[in-house]
Amino acid sequence: MSYDPGALDAALAAAVGEDIALIADLRVAFMESAERQLDLLRRARCDANWELAAWRLKGLAASFGLTSLMAIADEAASSAPGDPRVLRQIRMTLDRLRNG
Repeated sequence: MSYDPGALDAALAAAVGEDIALIADLRVAFMESAERQLDLLRRARCDANWELAAWRLKGLAASFGLTSLMAIADEAASSAPGDPRVLRQIRMTLDRLRNG
């Protein structure tokens, strides 16, 4: 799966221009929301809660054009709740976004 480390920053800059402080604030808000969805995925014990968190993560990723995260979230939606491989992939992708 390909990963563009600048995709989040590019999407944020396209949305708000060159306001570095606003980009930083939006990046923090994005990461907090993505982490919240990952936490909900980890805690989901039924298909409905798992799918809802996966769809929310996919929508969040789509709003910023993060196709790799969208693909993993889409895969999660069709996986069994608690799938450790999918959870690891999401964790790694979020770590790359945070450090990218």
